[in-house]
Amino acid sequence: MSSSTLDRMIRIGTLAGKGANTAEYVRQILPLGFESLQINFWQELGPVSLPKLAKELKPLLQKHDAVVSSLGVFGNPLGDQEMDAKTRLAWKLAIDHAADFGTDLVCGFTGRVRGKSVPDSIAQYKKVFSPLSKRATDKGVRLAFENCPMGGDWKTGDWNIAFNPAAWELMFDALPDKNIGLEWEPCHQLGQLIEPIPQLRQWIAKVFHIHGKDASVYRDVIAREGMCGPTPHYHHRHPGFGDTNWTDIISILRAAGYTSTIDIEGWHDPVYKDDLEMTGQVHALRYLQNCRGGAYVPNPSV
Repeated sequence: MSSSTLDRMIRIGTLAGKGANTAEYVRQILPLGFESLQINFWQELGPVSLPKLAKELKPLLQKHDAVVSSLGVFGNPLGDQEMDAKTRLAWKLAIDHAADFGTDLVCGFTGRVRGKSVPDSIAQYKKVFSPLSKRATDKGVRLAFENCPMGGDWKTGDWNIAFNPAAWELMFDALPDKNIGLEWEPCHQLGQLIEPIPQLRQWIAKVFHIHGKDASVYRDVIAREGMCGPTPHYHHRHPGFGDTNWTDIISILRAAGYTSTIDIEGWHDPVYKDDLEMTGQVHALRYLQNCRGGAYVPNPSV
């Protein structure tokens, strides 16, 4: 299958965020069949030089016909702590060096004013991301915000306001730049008891990247204890083990002309974890490849 055909099929990949060991990690996992990578960082870049990492990854990507779909920075860029300043710097550097990796996409949390409501964080969101959006526009880069609540809700939280469609309305109204969108995954909507498929249809124009992570919702627990009792009402799952019909997701993406990838976000499944982590991820890879139609079959030439 050619690279152009694979891109049209929607590449299926995974996250690779191992800091200084990222290149070695990628060397080990690409032979498993992953077609794309999000290179992700927690809060800061640490000792990683992005230009150096890009050079280290280039021959590995070429060997396996894989691509870097995006860079990811997951911290709180709206905060006033020392680490938050490092997160803002990481966003800037990721924007500046995205092209070194062959991508035009930088993803992460919006951040949040700690302890404040979503509406009370919007002014700071605009203050921080207005110049970052301008910086990205000047370099042909798009920004996408993950839809994870990170334990927060509408009234308070520590990490991210971009978890709910009502928040998206406020965000995109405050900063309507065309290069700002969403990094969407159904698991975070299922955890809020939001139906993900109708939501994806409604918001597809703003979806720039997909994380391949699902959820299992326990309706019996909700019926017995509600959402705030001692028993979790859902768990994150690898695609193929959760509640979402990914064939529907991929059909919606294709019909809308989606041009990015689906990158599996592992390390959350309560069953396929530890020694079974990569077993679960490769199962998800093959499941998602099947959901996109299985092996490519060329049309007859006449």
